[in-house]
Amino acid sequence: MSNILRKHRAAALVGAAIVLGAASLPFALSSSSTALAAPAEAGGALTSSGSFAAVVDADKPAVVTITTTMKATNASADGSPMDEQFRQFFEQQGIPLPHQAPQQQQPQQQHAMALGSGFVISPDGVIVTNNHVIDNAIDIKVTLDDGTELPAKLLGADPKSDLAVLKVQAPHPLATVAWGDSDKLKLGDQILAIGNPFGIGTTVTAGIVSARGRDLHSGPYDDFIQIDAPINHGNSGGPLVDRDGNVVGINTAIYSPNGGSVGVGFAIPSSEAKVIVAKLQKDGSIDHGYLGVQIQPVTQDVADAVGLSKAEGALVAAVTNGTPAAHAGIKTGDIVTAVGSENVKTPKDLSRLVADLSPGAKETLAVWRDGKTVDLNVTVGGNEDTQKQAAVESSDDQGQAAGQPSLGIGLADLTPDIRQQLNLPHSVAGAVVANVNPDKSAAAAGIQPGDVIVSVNDKPVHDARDVKTAVADAGKSGRKSVLLLIERGGNKTFVAVPFAAA
Repeated sequence: MSNILRKHRAAALVGAAIVLGAASLPFALSSSSTALAAPAEAGGALTSSGSFAAVVDADKPAVVTITTTMKATNASADGSPMDEQFRQFFEQQGIPLPHQAPQQQQPQQQHAMALGSGFVISPDGVIVTNNHVIDNAIDIKVTLDDGTELPAKLLGADPKSDLAVLKVQAPHPLATVAWGDSDKLKLGDQILAIGNPFGIGTTVTAGIVSARGRDLHSGPYDDFIQIDAPINHGNSGGPLVDRDGNVVGINTAIYSPNGGSVGVGFAIPSSEAKVIVAKLQKDGSIDHGYLGVQIQPVTQDVADAVGLSKAEGALVAAVTNGTPAAHAGIKTGDIVTAVGSENVKTPKDLSRLVADLSPGAKETLAVWRDGKTVDLNVTVGGNEDTQKQAAVESSDDQGQAAGQPSLGIGLADLTPDIRQQLNLPHSVAGAVVANVNPDKSAAAAGIQPGDVIVSVNDKPVHDARDVKTAVADAGKSGRKSVLLLIERGGNKTFVAVPFAAA
């Protein structure tokens, strides 16, 4: 649990800073926190000495501190709040949650204080921050750079993009910062991060753009700018500005094995944020589109198995009944290659394209099915249930090593006893994997005893004989791999098992 990716909502309570540091993702630990002092390019805001002072003088008055009061519905033994995201992480890892003694459980009296940052984008008091800074807040206060404290109203929030817009009534026009163009950022460009880390006061840190297009698997809009400027708890929602003082990103997350900055921070690009903020100002919320499918990447083995020329698209692993995808005729095994005129090269492309569509919109999906492209008309749904949105399902058990056409598995028919042991409903047909040869390709692909093969190359199978025949036919046809749909623990997943190279 030493590797920690934090959306650094708040360290208002000392206990919370410890408990909320549990989410783990496998990112590299190498980093450096470097403040470069190079002369400005023509038109830049840096002085000839390389100082950032002019930028800071212009932008710092527009950066605010956001303090929220939240209900603490879950509490650890020291009374600090347990965020739902981290509670789920503990459960997934099988780690017991801390429990309160009965005398400490007084939820009606518990409140948590959270701290974040934001920035003013219009003189009448419109402020941008992260959604996770104000999520579940019952009271929001904004402290201006001059120390003035004002109550804030939430104009709108979007959890999918982790953005929120606030409004304060100020006694005078407020200083503002302007949006910049994040699309022009290049690796190595200088940037400044401004915010209120740990609640110690507005702080400026400098660094460079370390990477672009980082995906943290937190939603369909993951396209983060990675920076090495030190940012910490309390910086969330603060602006990331370029050498001209324009906002090119919103500081949102850090990777931290120790609770503080190690030089790996992430910011939402301004090109994305600016559009969403405008919608939130106008409508208060954003209803994202959804299809109702589970999708996974198309590996080269999958492409070889279905006759697709390139390993591109989004492979449909499951279709939820009664959803827009089901009504449009999308089937398990389809590979979505385009949404309208936009090509789909990865599952992430499909997730984002669908999320950007308005509920009720009619669109054409191009899918690869039975060796040819089929166009399907779909009416996009809304996202009342966030789980209904097209989501990327990782597939870590795709085979990589070559094997023999026999695949290396022993099969058995689904008898009543086997169904009872596996807790399989009668609607599931196929063949159960009785054993797996550890030296063959099926083992390398992640096939396990107890898996139920329900289709081979998109063709349903009913028993072990069907599976053997379908695998043999695939080998004779010259395919480099065979695509199996596996039922395991109530979930279905495609697994491509390669044949031996010719």
